[in-house]
Amino acid sequence: MDTPLSTIAVVGLGTMGAGIAEVLARAGREVIGIDISEAAARRAVASLEAATARSVARERITEEQRRDILARFRTFSDLQAAADADLVIEVVPESYELKQQVFRALDSIVRPDAILATGTNALSVTRLAADSAHSERVLGLHFFNPAPAMKLVEVVSSVLTAPQAVAAVTDLAHALGKEPVAVGDRPGFVADGLLFGYLNQAAAMYESKYASREDIDAAMRLGCGLPMGPLALLDLIGVDTARTVLEAMYAESGDRLHAPAPVLRQLSDAGLTGRKAGRGFYTYEEPGSPVVVRDAWTPAETAVTGATREVRSVGVAGSGTMASGIAEVFAKAGYDVVLAARSLEKAETAKARIAKSLARSVDKGRLTAEARDETLARVTPAGSLDAFAEVDLAVEAVAEDLEIKRQLFATLDKVCKPGAVLATTTSSLPVVACARATSRPQDVIGMHFFNPAPAMKLVEIVRTVLTADEVHATVREVTARIRKHPVDCGDRAGFIVNALLFPYLNNAIKMVQEHYASLDDIDVAMKLGGGYPMGPFELLDVVGLDVSLAIERVLHREFRDPGLAPAPLLEHLVAAGCLGRKTGRGFREYARR
Repeated sequence: MDTPLSTIAVVGLGTMGAGIAEVLARAGREVIGIDISEAAARRAVASLEAATARSVARERITEEQRRDILARFRTFSDLQAAADADLVIEVVPESYELKQQVFRALDSIVRPDAILATGTNALSVTRLAADSAHSERVLGLHFFNPAPAMKLVEVVSSVLTAPQAVAAVTDLAHALGKEPVAVGDRPGFVADGLLFGYLNQAAAMYESKYASREDIDAAMRLGCGLPMGPLALLDLIGVDTARTVLEAMYAESGDRLHAPAPVLRQLSDAGLTGRKAGRGFYTYEEPGSPVVVRDAWTPAETAVTGATREVRSVGVAGSGTMASGIAEVFAKAGYDVVLAARSLEKAETAKARIAKSLARSVDKGRLTAEARDETLARVTPAGSLDAFAEVDLAVEAVAEDLEIKRQLFATLDKVCKPGAVLATTTSSLPVVACARATSRPQDVIGMHFFNPAPAMKLVEIVRTVLTADEVHATVREVTARIRKHPVDCGDRAGFIVNALLFPYLNNAIKMVQEHYASLDDIDVAMKLGGGYPMGPFELLDVVGLDVSLAIERVLHREFRDPGLAPAPLLEHLVAAGCLGRKTGRGFREYARR
């Protein structure tokens, strides 16, 4: 195991195996590609030829370097070709039987000092190692797809793995330009362990008809900055693969969040496994194509149907960052805005915050000075909700406290004219409770903006069982006019985004609490392996641990699922006053401003 890993065999030349082979050959390793299918071997060679040709065309490598890379990749159909390998990476389908056959055969072929790595993301590395004649040399080496582009590599050791083997493959990962993260042996490891629970919940949300597939995906892309929505990602990964991973995770954890949603079995059994089959949650142009085509479940392109109410003026209640951001959004779109706070002074402070935001936009060339002045002129600060007497739409953005919101809605009911739409920006409280504080619950709706409101495109539109169709259509139309993307959802805790985001954050905390992985490794894994703009602990500290705990409690109270109970570590940090960046300490410490 002290030998440099210069000759590496890759067993299984599907998409992942071919990608790993490309990474190794480009990094100067001699690569032995092995697959019983000659067609798969030919495709792997063709893939490397095409990828290196693109690199030459883009002047990233020379033609001579390309020839060297191609010469370092040789393919075979027999495992005997791995006899001289320093490292063998197995990437055959996710089946214990198949993988065990490969490892047992390799025992009698490779040198005693060769390292054997499995590319599994769901099966037990320990179980595979225990079946090997030299269990100390077996570990997991989990690349992410597409391997040439994705930086993360999870190095998985079992209780049987020798430290020297771990050190050798970690050094190799660094040499390949990857970011290795050391993890223990449990299904899903770090990245998939967090990712697949979230994907499963999204599938269950769609199956329950809570929201459309398009709205679920748009909500997570626009509300969380993710590169893909969860249902589109399931189609890319393969619905059958996701089901296999979740079955393994559930067998280990017993957590209902990991129990595969029935729709995953239904799609798998029907052969609708995603892009590779041409149909999964979405329908594609052809098998393997990324191009989504319309089908029977595609929503009509018309944005608004039915009668709407005219909205010319908007009232925004509140003086915090969210209230001023929402007021700025409406004023930019040409609406006259009344910004009301508990005092005129607070309202003027909120307007000053808008002025600063608009000035930054002018400095960055996104807005003209004339447009800034016109926008500011549309905002009228007020020290009382009485100023909302003539507004067509009233939007509350006050503290996330149900009693405070109910009192405010009772006041809006008295102040606002008949026919005015009353909206709450709550992110987790029941909208219907606000509606019931009024004598006109049919006029009340949820309009959940995301922070910072001027930048974030998403608005979750939350109908209660009492909301009038006309009110819903009006708010959708207004949301489009302020250049935001509306998604429809029902009145239940978390709506779309928080209902999917916060269980994922809670599970990340549990990983740290159980000493499975470090804060840094989890954050790196989710950014590099999942494409998240921030790691879970970075995000928790930005959101605020007290806010996160409150949302977790609401979700747990609503759904009664033990897996949604807030992690004790989160509760302890909040009790200690460690609330994140705003207090200078949360999961990490921050310099005081």
